[in-house]
Amino acid sequence: MGNIGFKVAQRAKGFEMKILYHNRNRRHKEEEAVGAHFCEKIEDLLQQSDFVMIAVNLTPETVKLIGKRELDMMKPTATLINISRGQVVDQDALVEALQKGVIRAAALDVTHPEPLPRHHPLLTMKNVILSPHIGSATYNTRKSMLQKMVENAVAAINGTPLPDEVVPR
Repeated sequence: MGNIGFKVAQRAKGFEMKILYHNRNRRHKEEEAVGAHFCEKIEDLLQQSDFVMIAVNLTPETVKLIGKRELDMMKPTATLINISRGQVVDQDALVEALQKGVIRAAALDVTHPEPLPRHHPLLTMKNVILSPHIGSATYNTRKSMLQKMVENAVAAINGTPLPDEVVPR
């Protein structure tokens, strides 16, 4: 349970939800604070959960962390929630699982690619909620984004290197 997972768990505790989590490292302090139960194996979490929320960094190890195998382990009444990165979920496997009733629903703040192509099946599924990656829409994050934008604009006007230049590969 990372920082985002802990914040979500704090809110879930307010609804008296049973909180399960999986992480590379057990987080005893956070676990105790929210009454969470550690699942050593992700398989245990997937099989027991009504709602599975993914909040992981995108790394080579987390690409397609949730695929057909993992979706098949979930309850047919389960909802998958992805607030991390679109590539963490195998979207083709997710579409198939939703169409076949392997899981009940999905709520996605992220997709791959973003935005989805106009005719992607996720856009028309009644058991899917999509949001436009608004997880970062906090005052502090937006203030930081604005500050970076201004720093880059000033550098461009002054003819100096941009602090956050994006260089195409």
